[in-house]
Amino acid sequence: MDAMRTHVEAVVADIPVGRVMTYGEVAAASGYPGAARQVGAIASLGGSGLPWHRVVGSAGRISTVGDGQENWQTSALAQEGIIVREGKIVSFGRYSWYPVRLGLNPPIATVTSEPR
Repeated sequence: MDAMRTHVEAVVADIPVGRVMTYGEVAAASGYPGAARQVGAIASLGGSGLPWHRVVGSAGRISTVGDGQENWQTSALAQEGIIVREGKIVSFGRYSWYPVRLGLNPPIATVTSEPR
C-alpha cells in the first residue's frame, strides 16, 4: 500500500485549483484502475497537506461524511469557485480534470501489483 499511496498522493498533489477528480479517476491515473475504495482509504489517513477536498465521489458527489466534513469540503471547493448544491457539484463536467488531458499517460496496473 505504501507504493500505491505514493502514486495516489502524487496525482492528488497535481490537481489544479478549481478542478476535481473522482476517487476512481485518481485510482486510474495512479496506475490502479478499479481501486477507488483504496484511494478513499488513503485519503482518510490525511495529514499529507494535499488538496483532498478536490477528490470527490462519482458524478461529483461530495464524499466526506460525518463530523461536519461535508461542510468543510463544500466550503473549500466554494473558495475555489466550485458550487455545491445538495451534496453534488453543480456543472460537474466543467470542473472535472484528468492528467491525460495534459498529455500524461498513467501506467496501467492492477490493484494488487505495483505500477509499471
